[in-house]
Amino acid sequence: MSTTADRVSAPPQSVRVPSPPAGWSVLELLPPLAVVLLGTVLLLPGHGLWFDELFTAEVGRRPYAEILAAIVEGRGTTSYLADVPPSYNAPWYFVVHTWVLLPGIGGDTSLRVLSLLATAGALALVTRAVTRLTSRATGVLAGVVLASSPLLLEQAVEARPYGLAVLATGGALLGLVRWLQGAARGLLLFGLAGAGMGLAHWYAVTVLAAFVVAALLLRGRRAWPVVLAGAAAALPVAGLVGVNLLNGTGARNAVHLRDTEGTLADLAVVAWAGGLRPLVCLTVGLAVLGALRALRGAGARVVGTCWVLVPLGLLLLAEQVRPVYLPRYLLAGLLGLGVLAAVGALTLPRAARAPVAGLLVACSLVASSPLAEREPRERADDVVALLAERHRAGEPIVAADQRSATGLDHYVRTAAPRLRPDVVLPPDDAPATADRVWLVRRVIRGEVVSTDDDDVLRAAGLRVVDEYAFDASKTDLLVQVWGR
Repeated sequence: MSTTADRVSAPPQSVRVPSPPAGWSVLELLPPLAVVLLGTVLLLPGHGLWFDELFTAEVGRRPYAEILAAIVEGRGTTSYLADVPPSYNAPWYFVVHTWVLLPGIGGDTSLRVLSLLATAGALALVTRAVTRLTSRATGVLAGVVLASSPLLLEQAVEARPYGLAVLATGGALLGLVRWLQGAARGLLLFGLAGAGMGLAHWYAVTVLAAFVVAALLLRGRRAWPVVLAGAAAALPVAGLVGVNLLNGTGARNAVHLRDTEGTLADLAVVAWAGGLRPLVCLTVGLAVLGALRALRGAGARVVGTCWVLVPLGLLLLAEQVRPVYLPRYLLAGLLGLGVLAAVGALTLPRAARAPVAGLLVACSLVASSPLAEREPRERADDVVALLAERHRAGEPIVAADQRSATGLDHYVRTAAPRLRPDVVLPPDDAPATADRVWLVRRVIRGEVVSTDDDDVLRAAGLRVVDEYAFDASKTDLLVQVWGR
């Protein structure tokens, strides 16, 4: 009787997580090398920066103290960005400023390379973590699947903070896996990287929550150190959100988010697969298989499943209050989908593993292939090149709107500084005394965006005598020559 009672009252055993494979292998370098190679192909055309990247370049060149003041006070760093403070993803701009201080750094490509290098580091961490949790083959396949993802690749070559968010996510995953396998120092890595996740992009906090849930499922009450570390890691981003609320920035970026009416998960998977339906079906099918039949115990199943379902579930709940969907915002959470699909591929019978794994990677590369031929998102660099060629000294060059001003200011500063004396930026209007004026403006869906400059120039007796269109995939710019 006493033996039975002891058995009943004993706490449940925690789920066993396998010990890591012996040593590190050079094969684990394949995923980071793959993403660097693919990213380099995408960077070769040398397209100019678009507005979000130009914003990074503008804020990142400012001194640390000026960036901090703009973040805290909720104001822009220049006149034409007065209502666009760098309060969201604020730490990114400190990282960029530190990066551009390095010798030989500061050009457009170098800003994108920072993101690419961070992504490569992330894939090295994810590969190592999945290897420790499952097997080396699974870890390498997971890393290669992520490296060939169209959503990841697109963000890996843009001068925005998504590379850092993915890097921090990989660090938090590796820290969690090390802790699960008995390495106490893994908890420190989990906490520090977890804090970096939210600071790089606050949606990544949903993945931090997923890792905490996975620890609870795997270790039960023994997971309280991970719970405490996760709670502490969430404090910095909570403070950053509080700063945004206090300085009046609030939900300024919410205009870009869309309401999916409950289809967020479906749209997220389609975005991850670049819209390629065969890849959607293959990824989802393998992910389900991985969630049900992961090799070497429940560790991979639990971590992978939580990584996918918890972020999507939290965002679906948030969508009941306000729109939250933008594909790139979900990137950190969707990494789990790629990992779980790779795990699922290697649960198949031995003869089928290599063909299915190859098919998964091949489909991902096919989905990513249009990125190699994509047009520039914005052509402010070409606008300034035209002005440098045809503009005559003394003729005003007027930016009619915020986006035009950001690109014009950047490329005049970096490529044609001799134009600077004639540049007029918002909130200043076009001068009414000039006989010839160059007006740079934005076109939205084929319609020229009207501004005060039109009234000023018409009142001065000027009219449009020539136009140069600079169409792009994100922002269409138009250069008008006004004369008498």
